[in-house]
Amino acid sequence: MPRSMTAYARITEEHSWGSISCELKSVNHRFLEIGFRMPESLREAETTLRDMARKKLGRGKIDCSVQIAFNHSDNTSDLDLEAARGHIKTVESIAAEIKQAAAISAVDIMKLPGVLKDSAVNSKQLSKSAIQAFDLALDQMLEGRAREGEKLADMIEQRLSGIETQIVLVRQNLPEILQQQRNRLHEKLSELKDQLDEQRLEQEMVIIANRADVDEELDRLEAHVIEIRRVLSESASIGRRLDFLMQELNREANTLGSKSISNITTQASVELKVLIEQMREQIQNIE
Repeated sequence: MPRSMTAYARITEEHSWGSISCELKSVNHRFLEIGFRMPESLREAETTLRDMARKKLGRGKIDCSVQIAFNHSDNTSDLDLEAARGHIKTVESIAAEIKQAAAISAVDIMKLPGVLKDSAVNSKQLSKSAIQAFDLALDQMLEGRAREGEKLADMIEQRLSGIETQIVLVRQNLPEILQQQRNRLHEKLSELKDQLDEQRLEQEMVIIANRADVDEELDRLEAHVIEIRRVLSESASIGRRLDFLMQELNREANTLGSKSISNITTQASVELKVLIEQMREQIQNIE
């Protein structure tokens, strides 16, 4: 079953020292690209989080935001004055560059990374909590991807049924179309019958009729439909494979149109292209 690359997940876990939240947003992308926004105190966990994502995801652009909210009611927080001075110096330097006075708020400085720390919680505890929240959010996002992927599969199946309808329509009318073409050719060339060798005339008519025969294209269209259904049943990343099959379907639809000698085959070619394009647009979002 295909998985969509578009999904959203958010997990918030409560602890005795406060809470930690993990938010994931995923959109389509040719490869797997992961971006993290998190406090500096969690940076040592980033490599672990990336490895976890790579094991469960194949493609997509993932934005991850991790936030920590400490409970300071028990006065267990420590103030890192060195970190605060560093932030103040940075603000003053920027203010000097733009030649404006620096409006520094003590409350805002306390919110900056590394200024206010919780003495009751060490970095290992924070990292463990972040990994746990990320794992839960990742599973939630995968469930969302699977649900949307199921809807995409239903939509693709509807278009595949539409393609099969067009194939049946052309096959049913093909003998009559070819016979009408032979009759037209015979009428046009009958005037030259006295000037041409009759055996050579029949050979040319057979060649022209064979060029208009689209049985081979219809067979390949049917084969591609079967292959797409097989690929849709797989659990691995299938987006690129499906995209390739869309190109092959489109190639056969174009050939059908170029060989058309009837309004029926021309209309079928147009309808096939519409159905293929509708599938292709949705397949761009499949992992």
